[in-house]
Amino acid sequence: MADADPKIEKTPAEAIVIEPGAQGEPVQETAEPRAKRSWLRPLLMFGVPLIILAIVGFFWLTSGRFASTDNAYVQHDKVSVSAEVAGRIVKVAVRENQRVRKGDLLFEIDPAPYRIAVAQADAAIANAQVELQTLQTSYVGTGADIQAARDRIAQAQEDYGRQAELMKRGFTTRASFQAAQHALEQARASLQSAQADAAEARSKLATGAAVPGENPAIAAARVQREQALLNLSRTKVYAPADGIVSQSDRLQVGQQMMTGLPAVTIVTSDLSWVEANFKETDLNKMRVGQCAEVSFDAYPGLKLKGHVWSIGALTGSESSVLPAQNANGNWVKVTQRVPVRIAIDEKSPRALIAGLSSDVEVDLRNQCK
Repeated sequence: MADADPKIEKTPAEAIVIEPGAQGEPVQETAEPRAKRSWLRPLLMFGVPLIILAIVGFFWLTSGRFASTDNAYVQHDKVSVSAEVAGRIVKVAVRENQRVRKGDLLFEIDPAPYRIAVAQADAAIANAQVELQTLQTSYVGTGADIQAARDRIAQAQEDYGRQAELMKRGFTTRASFQAAQHALEQARASLQSAQADAAEARSKLATGAAVPGENPAIAAARVQREQALLNLSRTKVYAPADGIVSQSDRLQVGQQMMTGLPAVTIVTSDLSWVEANFKETDLNKMRVGQCAEVSFDAYPGLKLKGHVWSIGALTGSESSVLPAQNANGNWVKVTQRVPVRIAIDEKSPRALIAGLSSDVEVDLRNQCK
């Protein structure tokens, strides 16, 4: 019967294990699994509900706090530079994507025609000065003519008086009397003509109220010269601001440049922002000054802090070239996009190229500015 007796063994934990014998006695549990079950059950009973409550609370607290969009792009100020005078390009001083400073030479137009215009203006000034001198001389001459006319009047008056006295006494003829009378009238007419010439010369020498102290003809010639000098200076086109040259392929030596035609673009690098197009349903709680975070598709991991700078006054469809017309009854309501300008508050370690795609998240409960 010894084979049917249960085998008794001692474990290191002094637990008694009874192996089933022929009669199929049950195995007794050890103390270690029983201890594990003692703390696992409370953990499952209280820990799991707490985790669920924490997750629900987190979503409840953060729901509606953030508004985000991936329809956002980096923007820069762009200055379109054009020539103010027409002419042939003789020099190009920049290349594509070159960084320039304000006042750097971009390109030059052939200055020869404008130098000729300056010379013509100088000649016009000299001609006006000669005419002025001629008028002054003429005016001085009119004074002598007036005096001579007055002397002739005095002589004719004396002859007329003598002939009138002789006519009364009958010692002269009527023809002589009439001749003396005619001579007196001619002398008076000569005086009037000389006085009129003097008045005309004096008026030509006069200066207007707009340009006091200077002859109008000379003033007009000087203005013409200043305009010619201004056009000559405009043959050299300089950078209006610091930035990077773009679209410079239109600058070719020998090309004819027209006034007002965009020749090159300067992308300013001192200020950049993000134009984010938010859905109209996200604008209810959005305010100027709220904190924002910007990330970029081109630079994974780069996040910059910013704030809402301004909210657009027009939706994207309203500001388009051909806005949608929904006057008829067959239309589908589409959620509109409103441009929101996001200012970047910190310096980026990477270059923010105009037009880069970005993601913007606005904290609707946190005011930064």
